[in-house]
Amino acid sequence: MSKELSLIIAACKNGKHQAQLQLYDLYCDAMFTIACRYLKNEEDAKDAMQDGFLKAFSKIESYTSEATLGSWLKTIIINQCLDYLKKRKLEFVPLEDGNIEIANDEDWIINRPVSPEVILTHIRDLLQKYATVLQLYLIEGYDHQEISEILDIPPKTSRTHLHRGRILLKKQLEEYTYETGH
Repeated sequence: MSKELSLIIAACKNGKHQAQLQLYDLYCDAMFTIACRYLKNEEDAKDAMQDGFLKAFSKIESYTSEATLGSWLKTIIINQCLDYLKKRKLEFVPLEDGNIEIANDEDWIINRPVSPEVILTHIRDLLQKYATVLQLYLIEGYDHQEISEILDIPPKTSRTHLHRGRILLKKQLEEYTYETGH
């Protein structure tokens, strides 16, 4: 961590508003991008990001340099977005044992190159429950147990939503044409 960032964090811990503004300016673009991955509406993403920063500033005393500040903020922003989705009553349907579908590697095979931007765009176009699980699993690197704890769903539901999301995403990507952008 740079000396400058260490000084900003120390000033934030002392309640200095100027330091909070500096910290916000350093990380707001990256955190907004993360919020937009989870919330389809940019205004909702801005609200969640700002609420996340407020929460971060109120908990800055708990920050330790064991994790990077960016990853610490990212966790707060993601949780804020997930809280927002829960308040909107995003429904994750528990599935019975008989309805479990096992994902396999063939779910990811696409017969042509696709840019990461296109993939992210198509993830955002999925039903929110599938998009959220895909993002937590693929982009954030959470496993099914962690996703189940974050979203308060059984791990089986996480696996099934991931599998169904993969199938829908693959179908969208195979149908996507670069010429038209659809």
